[in-house]
Amino acid sequence: MVEAAETVVRDYYEALREGDPLAPYFLEDDSTVKFGIEESLFGYDEVADALRSQTETTMDWTVTSGRLVVEERDSAAWFADEVRMAWTDAESGDEREFESRWSGTLVPSPARTDASADGPTADPDPHWRFATMHVSTPRRLE
Repeated sequence: MVEAAETVVRDYYEALREGDPLAPYFLEDDSTVKFGIEESLFGYDEVADALRSQTETTMDWTVTSGRLVVEERDSAAWFADEVRMAWTDAESGDEREFESRWSGTLVPSPARTDASADGPTADPDPHWRFATMHVSTPRRLE
């Protein structure tokens, strides 16, 4: 059974809440981009390093989806959501909370091959990965 892109988005939210590794949800490619509230990350290595640091320095995450919309095609998917998120800084104990907007694109991970007696075969169950993610907080123009 092919895992739906929406399931991957919801699983990512849950991994964030649980303090689980987040880098595996991203495409391992130089073209991967993640924009956060205070950061711009280009390439999988930068994204993975920042996510590892985030997981190590934060705790008690709340992630509440408000309007998740996901559309999926054979080779791409995209999502948008309004998310209330909150966490505690593990070092200072300071609590942070934001109403935020999330959007991004997902692509199937490159097909894995399985060396069998019949030769390599493509994995029939691609796992969607974030190729781009944008998290921002709405701000009123004055």
